[in-house]
This record gives sequence, C-alpha cells and structure tokens, in this order.
Amino acid sequence: MEIKVIKLNPVATIPFYAHPGDAGLDLFAIEETTIPAGETKLIRTGIAIALPDHIEAQIRPRSGLALKHSITVLNSPGTIDSGYRGEIGVILINHGKKAFQVTSKMKIAQMVIAPVIVSKVTVATELDCTSRGNRGFGSSGIN
Repeated sequence: MEIKVIKLNPVATIPFYAHPGDAGLDLFAIEETTIPAGETKLIRTGIAIALPDHIEAQIRPRSGLALKHSITVLNSPGTIDSGYRGEIGVILINHGKKAFQVTSKMKIAQMVIAPVIVSKVTVATELDCTSRGNRGFGSSGIN
C-alpha cells in the first residue's frame, strides 16, 4: 500500500519504519517545546498524509518515552481518518514529576496503518441474549 506524504514544513521528517517488521512508522516533532509535569501539549509534525479509503492511521505512544519519561499520547490511539489532509499533530501528556523537553527532530510517537471496517447501523428493538448479558465492569470476576 502506498501512503502519500507531503512536508508542510522544511524541517519535517518523513515517517519511516526504524526496523524491518516494525508495525509503526516513527513520527517526529518539528519544534521545541516543554511539557510541564501533569500537562498536555499538541506537538506538530509538519507533515500531511493521504490514506486510501477504509484505511486509518493510528497514532500511538513510544514505549521508550513512556517508560523513561512518563510521556504518552493522550488520546491513544489517535485516529487519522482517510479523508483528513491537514497537518498531523500529536497530543502528548506528561504523567511524570518533572518537565519534559521536546526537541525538533525528536521521535514523539508511532503511526500504525490499519484497515477500517465500515458498518451498517440498524435500529433494533431488542438484542440477542448472551451468557454475559448486560454485566459490565468486573463481570469476569477478575479485578
């Protein structure tokens, strides 16, 4: 599958797979900013993409940033719909106890390309019965 990418900013880095077999393409910041402890910032990537119909890009955290600095993607996974052609921004949150410095060209997230199943929604008057029924949180008996 081909994903078209344009640079909206000359310092932008085109996403790429760091290793053969990786699921996610690395996404990079184009600016420097500080995310104070407990706060959230939108980090610009300086790129826009064109996805085929029924394909999405999922924006996911980087495990190294999460483990070492408590930095993660707030709305994980974020979704880039196939019709969106604007700049990709990544919402990062600092769950750590000290400020985190984002630098230009820093890997900030990963982008996983995935198929989307389009469903037909039908209004019903009742649903079929299952062994679980309407039991929600904690219904498996495991805390």
